[in-house]
Amino acid sequence: MTIKRYNAFSEELKRTFGCRVHRISVDAGFTCPNRDGTVGTAGCIFCGGSGSGSFGISRGAPVAVQIEEGKEVMIRKYKAKKFIAYFQSYSNTYAPAERLRPLYDEALAVADVVGLIVGTRPDCLPPATLDLLAEYARQSWFWLELGLQSPLDRTLRLLNRGHGFAPFAAAVKGCRERGIRVCAHVILGLPGESREEMLATPAILNGLGVDGVKIHLLHVMQGTALAQMHGREEIRLMERDDYVGLVCDFLERLDPRISIQRLTGDGGRDLVAPLWSLAKFEVLNAIDAELARRGSFQGSALGKDEL
Repeated sequence: MTIKRYNAFSEELKRTFGCRVHRISVDAGFTCPNRDGTVGTAGCIFCGGSGSGSFGISRGAPVAVQIEEGKEVMIRKYKAKKFIAYFQSYSNTYAPAERLRPLYDEALAVADVVGLIVGTRPDCLPPATLDLLAEYARQSWFWLELGLQSPLDRTLRLLNRGHGFAPFAAAVKGCRERGIRVCAHVILGLPGESREEMLATPAILNGLGVDGVKIHLLHVMQGTALAQMHGREEIRLMERDDYVGLVCDFLERLDPRISIQRLTGDGGRDLVAPLWSLAKFEVLNAIDAELARRGSFQGSALGKDEL
């Protein structure tokens, strides 16, 4: 087995639960302030009409039913023994605390569900919601996934995020004060960003004190504003080798205490481009090989000790 040169999230799962654990995506029927008119109606330019990363979910079914269906698949395909309920589609804190609590409790009540991951936006975390999440952080295995994408306000405007960097920083601060672990989502290869700007992001994440990071490749998905831009040849997508090198540079600048929860993705059935990303495991193997070739590891550019 290859020893990872970064702080792999999968290793935390093994240490914590001692068995194979898989996430099961849940659609709890939320929407997004960037779609319902609160801050916008069009959504982010990279997000499809059903929410980012939401394919394969039984929409409209109760949370417990969705999890039971997902368990059957994970047991059959991966021989999984424990499960994490992953509230993924749209903004999963975009409701009053009295609506959120029964949904989260329903998920945790399913047999062999050992924890929760809740994905949301930084502008959907009022103090009452943070206090509720802090309860789950104290009582269960819990992560909050928080979309950053880029720390550059000009890029966030281009993405039509509907918020700037300041709300993200404030949300992370509120989480740290309450003991809530935060995993930040970052997209590499966004239009108009230089390599130097992208490689300034790890220092920002280090300074904020996030606990985890998901690094995403810029994907073009069907039915998105980004797909229209791609069709008009207004954006340039990264080639595989460029992406691999950039991820390695990013990891070398990232504090090794930060959990690496994603390094790439394949975009799923709605992918338009880049098609090379469909070979996800080849990309991950290339990242491992490049770090080994360099003799580097997560945090090595910071003078940190080897993992």
